[in-house]
Amino acid sequence: MSTAARPERASARLSARTVALYAIGSLGTGGYATLPGLVLTYFLTDNLGVAALAAGLIVTAAKIWDVIIDPLIGAASDRQYAKTGSRRGFMVVGALTLPVFFALTFAVPPSWGPVAGGISVFLAFLATATSFSLFQVPYVALPAELTSGYDERTRLLGWRVVVLTAAILLFGAGGPELRSAGSDQVSGYLLMGIVAGLAIGVGMLIASRTADAAAHRPEVGERPTATPPAGFREQYAAGVRTLRRSQPFRALLGTFLLQALATGTMLAAAQYVATWVLRSEDAVTLVFLALVGPALIAAPAWTALARRIGKERAFAIASILFTVAAAMLVLAAWMPGTWMYSTIGFAGVAYAGLQSLPMAMLPDVISHDERTSGRGQAGTFTGVWTAGETVGFALGATAVSLTLAATGYVSTVAGATAQQPDAAITGIVLSFSILPALLMVASLLTLRRYRLRRADIDA
Repeated sequence: MSTAARPERASARLSARTVALYAIGSLGTGGYATLPGLVLTYFLTDNLGVAALAAGLIVTAAKIWDVIIDPLIGAASDRQYAKTGSRRGFMVVGALTLPVFFALTFAVPPSWGPVAGGISVFLAFLATATSFSLFQVPYVALPAELTSGYDERTRLLGWRVVVLTAAILLFGAGGPELRSAGSDQVSGYLLMGIVAGLAIGVGMLIASRTADAAAHRPEVGERPTATPPAGFREQYAAGVRTLRRSQPFRALLGTFLLQALATGTMLAAAQYVATWVLRSEDAVTLVFLALVGPALIAAPAWTALARRIGKERAFAIASILFTVAAAMLVLAAWMPGTWMYSTIGFAGVAYAGLQSLPMAMLPDVISHDERTSGRGQAGTFTGVWTAGETVGFALGATAVSLTLAATGYVSTVAGATAQQPDAAITGIVLSFSILPALLMVASLLTLRRYRLRRADIDA
């Protein structure tokens, strides 16, 4: 590294205010990613009486909509950036509309019946997903435009993950507590939806101000140099071209998709583990404390390790640690008990790295591509990226629902009780342990193909 390069990166150091504003956006992303994944399938099966397979299809169908619109929103964000110099417009619209649709998702009473209730939840969650995508796609594009420094991006995304981890803890533990605060399950879910939706929207709205900082970064220039795609066909084609021309993007996206599937599977199974393995519906709060508490402490350590050995190596270490912890949890099929919390905590240490490091690597991939393809295409990259993340989390819920259906899980309505067969309990444990571990092993194979290093970015 030349000495001439060091002052340039030092002068581009982000202010603490910019880092803080950007990080607050993870209050929204953490809440949206955590709470529906944690309780929505359970809300459908054990509150509205929807069959497990149908519940999984409802959640998956709404996520498929995300996959369809994310590349379009990414390309539209690039056009907005080319026209106005900022991506803030879409972010504000998403922040203002999401709280309404999020509350409506959990406002459906059991008296409507499984069919009408399932359809209503599907439509409300579809609208919620649209609002979230309007914010999330340009939000993920901002780090590539906020700074060009390899380590500065790690710093920015490291603090984002600190807030993200705190948000996961807040919503993962606080959401079920809000649900319990209602006079009954119906009012409890409604209270949870209103309060959580407002908190998510406020975090998103605050973070939208970061788009102005990206627009005025001196080294970016007045306008992008690439021509944003117009028309639906061309917008999808632009996403396909990014995959074809950027080998690092293909490798990183494949790794992230598999890991989103692994963590999405564990997230969707957590409530079932609490209820039927640990024998307490409220134990889901302790599960989240065990997972996210260590992650909150470990996030800065992963940032420091990435500075020392490189992001890709630190990412591989985090992936291996998470794989080992997930595989150990299979013992709960024979010996369920409080020992599970310490193993989940071990996974939590690795989880902090799984969240921060790939997100810090994505801006490197985008800036590497800009050298040959021109600036102004970050939205196209993040549209494809967000669609891939959505696929992973959606299929995670689907994998759990298919496992439940295959092992004879018995759905109930609010206030009713049921006894689950032993096969269903085993299926729940496998969804929480072996399946995520196998997916993490597959992600390590794709990560080996990621070849960008610090020297490639600093060159």
